[in-house]
Amino acid sequence: MKEFQKLNDLSKHARILQGITSVLDWDQETYMPSGSIGIRSQQLETMAELIHKEKTSKKFANALGQLIDIKSGKLKSHALSPEKIACLNEWRRDYLHDTSLPSKFVKEFAKVSSQAISAWRSAKKENAFQQFAPYLDRIIQLNREKAEYLGYKDHPYDALLDHFEPNLTTQEVSQLFNKLRIQLTPLIKQIAAQPVNDDFLYGEWPVDKQMSFGQKILDAMGYDMTKGRIDFSTHPFSSASHPTDSRITTRIHPRDLTSNIFAILHEAGHALYEMGLPQEHYGTPLGESRSLGVHESQSRWWETRIGMSVPFWNYFYPILKETFPGKFDSIPLEAFYLAINKVKPSLIRIEADEMTYPLHVILRFEIEKSLIEESLNVRDIPEAWNAKMQEYFGITPENNAEGCLQDIHWSMGAFGYFPTYTMGNLYSAHLFEAFEQENPQWEQRVSLGQFDFIKRWLEDNIYRHGKRYTTKELLFEATGKEFSEKPYLEYLKNKYGKLYSFRLKARNSNFKNFSA
Repeated sequence: MKEFQKLNDLSKHARILQGITSVLDWDQETYMPSGSIGIRSQQLETMAELIHKEKTSKKFANALGQLIDIKSGKLKSHALSPEKIACLNEWRRDYLHDTSLPSKFVKEFAKVSSQAISAWRSAKKENAFQQFAPYLDRIIQLNREKAEYLGYKDHPYDALLDHFEPNLTTQEVSQLFNKLRIQLTPLIKQIAAQPVNDDFLYGEWPVDKQMSFGQKILDAMGYDMTKGRIDFSTHPFSSASHPTDSRITTRIHPRDLTSNIFAILHEAGHALYEMGLPQEHYGTPLGESRSLGVHESQSRWWETRIGMSVPFWNYFYPILKETFPGKFDSIPLEAFYLAINKVKPSLIRIEADEMTYPLHVILRFEIEKSLIEESLNVRDIPEAWNAKMQEYFGITPENNAEGCLQDIHWSMGAFGYFPTYTMGNLYSAHLFEAFEQENPQWEQRVSLGQFDFIKRWLEDNIYRHGKRYTTKELLFEATGKEFSEKPYLEYLKNKYGKLYSFRLKARNSNFKNFSA
């Protein structure tokens, strides 16, 4: 169909421009000289303007309008496949979103966020929130404006949330997060009170050996180094411009062995999703990831459900011991496994254990929501942050660098992003329940170092669909069940109930009954 092919071509060109922006962003976070931020801000501003013009052009609108009524969403042709209908719906959604934002606003947002990232990096290094505050204040103002441009029904935060996780509302997030907090808080207090020795995870861990071990994990996962690479950045991230160019970064903590390991597992989970998207549909919604929440489900899948499992370490623990000779000779696998799954309230989100991780996200969601609805001022963020840390975790940051300055997201302008982290955990658990039913021998296979079947399952059930389905439709398609938070809560309770037995029986029994 000629009209559809024209849409396809225009969309692909815009996607190529977005890919160029991704490379510029990646370079800014990895190799760009610190003195280059001025011109990089102008480059990103220019790219944002070009992309916005491309996606809101009259050519695109005319081609789209030939096949679907842009205002009502009613199809004008009945000779379309379900895949093409899905594309049209997504193109229309994006067009309405993009045309709601004036070009001048898009340019300013890109420029301010680029400058804010540089300011945040410096402020974090110097523990100087006041240096970042003016940039953050402007970022929040722009996000409020963005919400008004986009429109919303109940709460301005809905508009920002919908950008990252379509159809999810502030009310739904609040309800889900309340359920998690109510059920997890007493368990965390009960488990965290039980001592676990993890001292052996801290010490001198040479960077080259850490990266050598990380590369073995990437190889086992099927991360194709001819289409990706791993570098270092202040905040680990994954950046993809095409299925053949999906890069990741990590952050080395010289005294914490597990920090790099789990960062690599997490970011590679994102990258595998991007590498697995169908290349033949590149530039169309069928060649794009479903949402940030689904994306996060893929990273948490590999980081927690696989990387923090007994079978994974049955295979990798001997390799770890070979990589660091003498370091673990007196540490049985059971003690190592308990140590890496230790539940202890901590200051840093990306280093939090599975049980406390959702509370870190809930804290950020509540602060973001307050900032957008103007019930919290920027200058009061450190105090509000520390109060919530004390309320939820019983600890208080000693400085803002390990408190409200720890994440890059606000400097990027990404308000509405944080809830997708916990939604990703929920989605991952929902999916993993179906994966286990279809692969009852998965633990035995992973213990033998077999990981390719996991990637194939994800390719068949997630990657290949792109944006053909909504998030909840995709979850149902993969599992045959309506989405629920119950699999996630049951997973945490079962895993940590068994691991700790809520009385830490394992510590007194030498793990005689140790199992996954």
